[in-house]
Amino acid sequence: MSSTVPVQTVADGVDRLGDRAVNFYLVHHPDGLLLIDAGLPGHLAQFQRHLAALGREPADIKAVLLTHAHPDHTGLVAPLHRAGAEVWVQRQDAAILSGGPRSAMRLAKPEGSMLRYLLRRPSGIGAPLHMARNGGFTAPPFAEAREFEGDTAFETLPGRPRAVAVPGHTSGSTAYVFEDRGLVFTGDALVTHDGLTGRRGPGTVSRAFTHDSAAALASLDRLPELPDAVLLPGHGDPFTGGIAAATAEARRRGVA
Repeated sequence: MSSTVPVQTVADGVDRLGDRAVNFYLVHHPDGLLLIDAGLPGHLAQFQRHLAALGREPADIKAVLLTHAHPDHTGLVAPLHRAGAEVWVQRQDAAILSGGPRSAMRLAKPEGSMLRYLLRRPSGIGAPLHMARNGGFTAPPFAEAREFEGDTAFETLPGRPRAVAVPGHTSGSTAYVFEDRGLVFTGDALVTHDGLTGRRGPGTVSRAFTHDSAAALASLDRLPELPDAVLLPGHGDPFTGGIAAATAEARRRGVA
């Protein structure tokens, strides 16, 4: 059972789902609903309840846009695809998705050992345990995703989101930008909470879960500096201080 929390409205037409450890987002648009990331398998009941409360159903989800293919962001792709949603992932991460949850350690091997972090902060074990309890390591492989490469404009999807490649956390890490609404969904390329280290505030994810930390820091320069943009990360609370301030803080901190 997932330790879900009440669904929050975090921006106009955007609902934050998931729990205190991981976020995914429902984006409302007159042309249909989009999901940015897909949480853990344990979030299915929360998601279904929320849709029912809205008078909607899974078939109303037009597409799922994955920021990357780590298993805490892909847990609901299979049932949503069965309901009719397109699932999109950057080409460089497609093999992780089709290889199943454990393929991430092989195809996007982290730079650092988790053990080193746990010796300094034993409570950090809660992050991987949370994933395990909510089915993060047992979801089936998913080979039906549609692939894209690099920076891509989804002109036919509701809200016309723009994908911006931000490799580093994984090779295919992607941010999604809704320029007309001032929204930037950063996935794990830029977060405001790292469950393993306990750090809060804008930053990149620790080396225990990052494939290439130098690339992750360099990719911060690719995020658009939209005026008054709301940053919506894969982990942690929204950041409303602007993208420039968030990336500056992340660079100052460096990679843990």
